[in-house]
Amino acid sequence: MHSLDSPRFLLRPPSANDFAIYRQFFSDGEASHFYGGPLREDQAWRSLAGHLGHWQLRGYGMWMIVPKEGGAPLGGCGLVWPEGWPRRELTWWLLPEARGNGVAVEASQAAIRHAYDSYGWPMVETHMDDANIAAQKLVLKLGGEAIARETFPDGKERTVYGLPHPDKQA
Repeated sequence: MHSLDSPRFLLRPPSANDFAIYRQFFSDGEASHFYGGPLREDQAWRSLAGHLGHWQLRGYGMWMIVPKEGGAPLGGCGLVWPEGWPRRELTWWLLPEARGNGVAVEASQAAIRHAYDSYGWPMVETHMDDANIAAQKLVLKLGGEAIARETFPDGKERTVYGLPHPDKQA
């Protein structure tokens, strides 16, 4: 497990010390709606445990987004591929107070760059619930283009977006 840098943030793997942030995010039903929330405290803990385990099982995973100037993490951003899902993906979640100031864009660009440059992925992809308009707007800011429409194991149909290397964005 390793960390990434962006201009304003350190992206570091999660640890047990991040449970309070997970609990805060997942207890907020509005904030965590598209991430399965609201979740009870024990369920939020299992989400953190799953993110920690993903690093062990896949060799990559979620990072916590920590301001370089100090303070608590603002959310998570990373690369995941849950067992049984058809594709790996870039994903992110932010505490409500961290939204609207470019945190997700900057963290996502760092993760995308890392996937291309360090992991050698031929394409970084993402997908989201059709009702998640904020995520769709972020994907457009990242230069994403629709590449497929698929039904996922949870029965939902989603558009899959390819995301370009941040240094090669038009």
